[in-house]
Amino acid sequence: MAFVDQAEIEVKAGKGGDGIVSFRHEKFVAMGGPFGGDGGRGGSIIFKVDEGLRTLMDFRYNRHFKAQPGGNGGTKGMTGASSEDRYIKVPQGTTVKDADTGEVLGDLLENGQELLVAQGGRGGRGNIHFATSANPAPELSENGEPGIIRNLKLELKVLADVGLVGFPSAGKSTLLSVVSNAKPKVAAYHFTTLSPNIGMVRLDDERDFVMADLPGLIEGASQGIGLGFQFLRHVERTKVVLHLVDMSGVEGTDPYTQYRKILDELQQYDETILDRPQIVVPTKMDMPDSDENLAKFQKEIAAESGLPVQPLIVPISALTREGTQELMRLTADMLATAPAPESYRTVDETITSEKTYDFKPENHDFTIVWSEESEQWIIGGSEVEKLFLMTNIQRDATIMRFGRQLRHMGVDDALRKAGAKDGDDVRISDSDFVFEFSD
Repeated sequence: MAFVDQAEIEVKAGKGGDGIVSFRHEKFVAMGGPFGGDGGRGGSIIFKVDEGLRTLMDFRYNRHFKAQPGGNGGTKGMTGASSEDRYIKVPQGTTVKDADTGEVLGDLLENGQELLVAQGGRGGRGNIHFATSANPAPELSENGEPGIIRNLKLELKVLADVGLVGFPSAGKSTLLSVVSNAKPKVAAYHFTTLSPNIGMVRLDDERDFVMADLPGLIEGASQGIGLGFQFLRHVERTKVVLHLVDMSGVEGTDPYTQYRKILDELQQYDETILDRPQIVVPTKMDMPDSDENLAKFQKEIAAESGLPVQPLIVPISALTREGTQELMRLTADMLATAPAPESYRTVDETITSEKTYDFKPENHDFTIVWSEESEQWIIGGSEVEKLFLMTNIQRDATIMRFGRQLRHMGVDDALRKAGAKDGDDVRISDSDFVFEFSD
């Protein structure tokens, strides 16, 4: 299965059911009064973590998800049926963002964890709720509230305890294949690894951990050069970083220069990565010039200034397996004391002992624009559009109520200030509903 770690989708929660206008009609019950029931709640869209998933491949071809609307209300005060919520399975490590605003909605890390991403609309009220002493037989009802529609961006960051980083052909895939149950592709050319490989490492002392082999980084990866940029996000989840450096010198590259370039790319992408426990792993120590290159490499690191702690250096040869078990034991020791990397917080966890409530004047957000083409005033804004969608325009009473709601919001005053005159046509957003302005 192809590895997909980014996807953009649209989710649409279900609309609430409509309330109805109905009156009691029973023998020997004079003027029975209103009896119209409420609409049912629309279904919500909920993400749920499934530990069996490893990729966002399911979202590549299926990008639109809809929940069912609620049922309409019935007579005798009966409430319409509420729709079931729609659950969408996602892999562990999925970050959910609003694609339009960039807001992080949640970070899904635990198996079974749920995240509500689109709330279903509430059901509209039937006329049983609008009876008053002044109007005991109202012909008022509400349409259901529209469901939330959102464009979402999903990012998968693999959950691994240990991440292998380094230049292409540094030996990352070979090491993973030797110490774990993973079978990554290994070949004598660059960029053999095109997607993260994950393996479980089990030691003789019954300790185990998850290791990820990430695609090779090159200079400029943090700016989008090569494959590294799209996979650097996976390093964010790891607790311990193994930095593999090729000591063979076969391609005429200097090990220390490569080491510094990778550190620079990690720092530019996320400087907190360098604060995590790290082991520098010189690889291919079975090659002829490796010992000489390692001695020079160790001197250059020892002479480096500004490091709070000298990095731990553990040379290995994955081909002969020399040093691999020692490396795994040291890695397990580091994991035992390594702090968990910080993840996005879905809620503000700051708790204060005192809460102060400030009065904020009611602010209704709407727009008024004159259209030269149609010679109409056009009223827009999410609040106005929502009120209109919940208005049953088939009944005069509900249309009058909608007019009162607009007046309460200040739409009438805003139209006057904008220059509206008696008899001007006013349209609600993109709808076909047009009314005549009366000053």
